[in-house]
Formats: sequence, C-alpha cells, structure tokens
Amino acid sequence: MSSWGFYGQPVGETASNPKTIQKTLTYGINRAYKRALANAKKKAEFKSIAPALTAVSLAKIDVAKDTVNAVFDDDPRRIPLKEILSLAIKTSHEMRAMSEDVRYAYIDIHTGIQRELFCSTEGACIDQSHALTQGLVFVVAQKKGETPETCYDYLGDIRGWEVLKGRNVYKQSLHDFALQKARETLELIDAEFLKATDGPVVVVTNPHFNALLVHEIVGHPTEADRALKLETAYAGRSWLFRDFQDNELGKQIASPLVTAYSDPALTGYGHFKYDMEGTPGRRVNLIENGIFKEFMNGREYAAILNQPPNGSMRAIEPHYVPIVRMTNTVFANGNNDSHGIISEVKNGYYIVNHRIPSISESRENFRISAQKVYKIEDGQIKKLYRQGGITADSKDFLMNIDAVGNDFAVFPIPNCGKGQPMQTMRVGNGGPTLRSKARLTGHQEL
Repeated sequence: MSSWGFYGQPVGETASNPKTIQKTLTYGINRAYKRALANAKKKAEFKSIAPALTAVSLAKIDVAKDTVNAVFDDDPRRIPLKEILSLAIKTSHEMRAMSEDVRYAYIDIHTGIQRELFCSTEGACIDQSHALTQGLVFVVAQKKGETPETCYDYLGDIRGWEVLKGRNVYKQSLHDFALQKARETLELIDAEFLKATDGPVVVVTNPHFNALLVHEIVGHPTEADRALKLETAYAGRSWLFRDFQDNELGKQIASPLVTAYSDPALTGYGHFKYDMEGTPGRRVNLIENGIFKEFMNGREYAAILNQPPNGSMRAIEPHYVPIVRMTNTVFANGNNDSHGIISEVKNGYYIVNHRIPSISESRENFRISAQKVYKIEDGQIKKLYRQGGITADSKDFLMNIDAVGNDFAVFPIPNCGKGQPMQTMRVGNGGPTLRSKARLTGHQEL
C-alpha cells in the first residue's frame, strides 16, 4: 500500500545559501519518505474496514527545471513604508470626511514578492516567484437610528505597486476606488429594502456578481477532490459527480451559450506557471457550450479519473499539503453588448456586485446577496434597492441563461477557504454580464 509523503518549510534569506539549502532539501526528502512509510502503514491497517482505500498512483508529467521571475513595473520591495501608511491614512480620512453618516472607514494595503522552490525526487527543480499587491476597502454608513449598510471590496493583482495606481480590473487608483465605495454605501442607506419574490424573475447579473457565482456553482464543484468525496466531511461534495456511473460528464448542464474554464495563464490571483506538484498549469475547459467536460485535478486524481493532469494543486504555505484549488475560473466572454442585454428586458432586475454566498452541500443550489439591485423597466435601469440578492437551483440558472455579454473581466477573490486545516487561498474569478431567471431574496426585519 503506497501513500503520500510531503515536507515543506519557509526558508528565509539567511538560510538560502547553497550549503544550507542542500541540508534543508536532504532533510526534507528524508522526512517526506518517513511520512510516506507511516501513512502507508496506517492506511493498510484500515484496508479491511475501508475497502475503497487504494494505493497512490500518479499520472505522469514532464519533469521541469525552470526559473520563473516575478512580473512588476514598480518593485514592491522599493516602496517606502511611509508611502504605504500615508496612502492608507489619507484615504480613510477622506472617506470619513465625506459625510457624518460614514461611521467607519478602513483601508488595508499589502505588497511584496513571494519566492517558492519546488524540488521532487523525480528530479524537478522549479524556482518560481510572484509579486502580489492588494488593497482592501471597508466602509460602514448609517443614518441615526436606522439600519446600517456595509460595503467591502478588493483591488489586487499578481504584480507590483502599480496595481494601486490604477493597473487593475477597475482601472482606478486605490484612493479613487475607496472614495467611490464610500459614495455607493452612502447612496444605499437612502434606498428602499428589496422584497423577495415567490417565483423566478428575469435577472441581469454584472461581471462582479458573476465572479462569486462562477466561483461557487462552477469552480468548487469542478475540483476533483470534492467530486471523489475526499472533502465531504468539511467542505461538501459536487452536484456534477455522484459516482462513476451517475455523473454529469459529457452531459448538458447549461445553456449552449455558456462556456466556463479555469486558466492560470490569465491575469489574476490564480496566475502561475507551475502548480505545487510541479505540473505545468493549463486551461481546463470545464463547460463547453453547455456541456460539462472536465474537472480540475492533481496527479493522483487525474490517475483515478483517467484524465490528463492539469496543474491545479496549490497550498497557501510550504508546510501545508497542496490540495485541488481553482485558478482563474471564469465564464467565457460572449457576443452581446451589456447595455443591449438590459435594453431587451421589459420587466426585471439588474444585480450588481456580489456580497455574501450561501451554498448547498453539493453546490446544487445557491443564494448570493448583491451590493446593489436595480429595477429594470422597459429596458431602462430605474429604482435602486438595498440588501437583496438572488437564489436558484444551479443547473436551472445555468440552463436559463439566454444572453452573454462581451464585457469580460477577472476580479480578485482573496479569501477562498478550503481544506482541513483551513487554507485561505487567493483565486481569480469573473466573466461577462449574464441574463437568466432566479428568485429575488430580500431584507427581513427582525
């Protein structure tokens, strides 16, 4: 009975000289081997009561020796701490000064470069670095004695300090982005609460909202470890794969207008060249013209599913065992102008920007709240509502999509949780404007 052995540790600058790194690698190989032996022994003891346990078999890959340098215009290591603090303090003060109804304003800034060294007993040696710059905006607005409104959002990319100057999906500086979020939150406290509907209505969802939608109902269900029930106890299963005889592979699960994929080559938080098994990342076509095609996998899961490895194993720190994680997972771009999609709606709702998800155990249905909801009447965006969202069966929503926009964008999702112990991973999600049908969810007074 064969099993996994793994070792990882942080290596600072003082420990990265040739003599020290050789000792670290030798120690790591021996430690990983001992863990593999111990895991295999314990696994064999359970074989009699868990017949499904099998030996580990890894799908083959081309062993790589490569150096991947971080990409940036403004080196994060050269940005003075004083400049970072000044930006955060100045921006948060301006947010508070906009109105006495802004009760709380918070700015968080992160920038730096991370370097990863992956070595395997197969002979791989990959030295991979990436820059990361992120800004978080959090604002609370409230009229005296009334219900508060909260808004938070992120700017970020796998690049340098230029991200916060405007090189990002919003094409805004962090300063301008933060002030816009404050203005939008103030606007919401004057809006009427959205009322839930008993049945489905026409909804147009914008790219920001679809970032969380594709994350929850396509991204997670297409991670192979979920499908194979290896995450069931702490994260759930997949509506796309009940067992090897009963699954959605090769079947229509969405409108023919819908294509979805995961691609680490895209710009976004899920960007990399090699995953943490040393497998080159590649585009994984999850849904093609409504047909479910493939799972994101690692080498062990690829062997079980008889699929080629696609480089989807990631970990947040070297001492965590890599697990299957989505990369930049998106709905593909379409051909329709987003304004045209709205103008064709006689009576419906425009769902703008995601907030909080609530997803079923196998991701077969969802409820996702929005930052803003607008009424659409005769093709025109009208009244603004607050604290609303949509709920639907995942397959029904995907099958009912009848328009796909050409305004594709990828947004940073910095807090995707998965694993035991928990690993909070940065991923990229997005897509274009979509039109479908769903029930509205609304605010409930306590």
